Amino acid sequence: MFKKILLPTDGSALSDKATATAIQFAQLNGAQLVAISVIHPFPFSPMADGGAVLDAKTFEKEMEQEARRSIAKVAAAAAAAGIAFEGVVTLSFSPYEEIVETAKQHGCDIIMMASHGRKGLNRLFLGSETQKVLAHTTLPVMVLR
Repeated sequence: MFKKILLPTDGSALSDKATATAIQFAQLNGAQLVAISVIHPFPFSPMADGGAVLDAKTFEKEMEQEARRSIAKVAAAAAAAGIAFEGVVTLSFSPYEEIVETAKQHGCDIIMMASHGRKGLNRLFLGSETQKVLAHTTLPVMVLR
């Protein structure tokens, strides 16, 4: 039924657990796995007195390297399981939009993603990329906790 799975990853332990579940799901369905890692651009803030200024290019380069490491972990797990794999690294202030758009571009038929399970005010103030993906896609979304 599901032939192409989109798996957002950030390299965290929670993402690693989601990767293991997505690999098993892909094996059961004979599906391909597409992993995405979204890099947040350098957060510009006006200089304040005594503030340290980070170099935007250095920041984004380091974030890209971390995103590529996250994708490489998923690629290794997919290869070990004999699952067809494709990795995507993008740069965006809006990860949920990149996730939804990547699912469309790659013809995915399900999105599997981890959720931190925040509740109450934390969820309200911090937002939830998972909630945003659920609200902006017509694809099935499997939320892994």
